[in-house]
Amino acid sequence: MLQSAGVDHDVVLYLKNPPDREALEALIAKLEDPPADLVRRDAFFDSTVVGKEGFDPETLSDPKVVVELLVAHPRLMQRPVVVKGDKAVIGRPRERVPALIES
Repeated sequence: MLQSAGVDHDVVLYLKNPPDREALEALIAKLEDPPADLVRRDAFFDSTVVGKEGFDPETLSDPKVVVELLVAHPRLMQRPVVVKGDKAVIGRPRERVPALIES
């Protein structure tokens, strides 16, 4: 979407280069969404993080918990995340991205 709109951008391959604690904290500080929205709730989350590790999903309202979870399990990061300056949005649904890039 960004490429077709002619927007200069960087793509971060989060599984090859997972964000560290500082990068995640900076991202959450820019995020217009609740920190919990940065975490994918999929089969891995349910079976491993909640099931085997006993993680309580209710604690996702705490940004520090989200950071710790994503440092331990980078594949749980919701994506795409689009950052422009001091603002960031989760790019789902896609219709959220144009408002950010036009701002």
